Amino acid sequence: MITESKKILITGVAGFLGSNFLVKTLNEGHRIVGIDNLSMGSLDNIQESLDHQNFKFINGDVLDESLIERLDDDFDVIVHLAAFKIPRYGNAVDTLKINSKGSENMLELAKKLKCKFVLASTSDVYGMSPDIPFKEDGNCLIGDSKVPRWAYAVSKLFDEHLALAYMEDFDFPVVILRFFGSYGPNQNLSWWGGPQSVFIDCILNNKEIPIHGDGQQTRTFTFVNDTVEGIYAATTKPEANGEIFNIGANEEITILELATLLKEISDEPTTSQVKLIPYNEISAGRKYQDVMRRVPDNTKAERILGIKAQTSLKEGLRITFNWQKKVSLQKV
Repeated sequence: MITESKKILITGVAGFLGSNFLVKTLNEGHRIVGIDNLSMGSLDNIQESLDHQNFKFINGDVLDESLIERLDDDFDVIVHLAAFKIPRYGNAVDTLKINSKGSENMLELAKKLKCKFVLASTSDVYGMSPDIPFKEDGNCLIGDSKVPRWAYAVSKLFDEHLALAYMEDFDFPVVILRFFGSYGPNQNLSWWGGPQSVFIDCILNNKEIPIHGDGQQTRTFTFVNDTVEGIYAATTKPEANGEIFNIGANEEITILELATLLKEISDEPTTSQVKLIPYNEISAGRKYQDVMRRVPDNTKAERILGIKAQTSLKEGLRITFNWQKKVSLQKV
């Protein structure tokens, strides 16, 4: 247990990471105020926490400056998880505006309160860098501006630079977390949640499993409990202040192997077959660029935060598959 209770503001609290982080912080004895506009998050994700004496939920938007002005003035930490994700099929304007303006609004609050600010960033910022594994002080290699997918990476890079500039100019601590492929209970069940969400849905419903390109691109996937431990350490440890951390697992797998593994985990007959989809068919005729390898160097997180992914990919996917199967049955 912790020795000191903190008052923490969590944005995006009803989303995937927000809801899981909420449970962790409440269990550790902290007082939590959570904001979510429920555009992508769900009250179902935080239902069991809504009546907790140390939790207050606000249905609101991080773009609403009047709402932010009315918030409490005694937060110790702001954990900014609210964001709009990869505009693979459009929504680039939302991605750029929500991520940049939302982060600016929350940084203004941190500036006013002189409180710690933890920013959720993404492994996408490394772009197409050939320097594997990705190190926090390595280069970020973003592709062609005409490729819509890079809008998300650029928005998060801007957020990172903005947060570090606020820290330097206004003297309050900032921590930046670059997440690698988080998955698990409460994940979004569309592409927004990652390929594993879509693949599990296809297996459960005997649909074709769509894989972009030839499926040889690799990723590392991080079970949500391990991601949450990273967020929590960054939130509570002063040693994290002023730093950027990769938060992820090191078990590299191709997307084709991921589909095969999930079919094995299902333990039930399925007619689902893989369907390879050329890149030019997934982006409405526009140019598309993929990242062929995405693997973190976690040395810094292990050394400073004292955290390391504990859940094997197979075990984490098994838990996730069973959770998603249960959710699917409840919707029938």
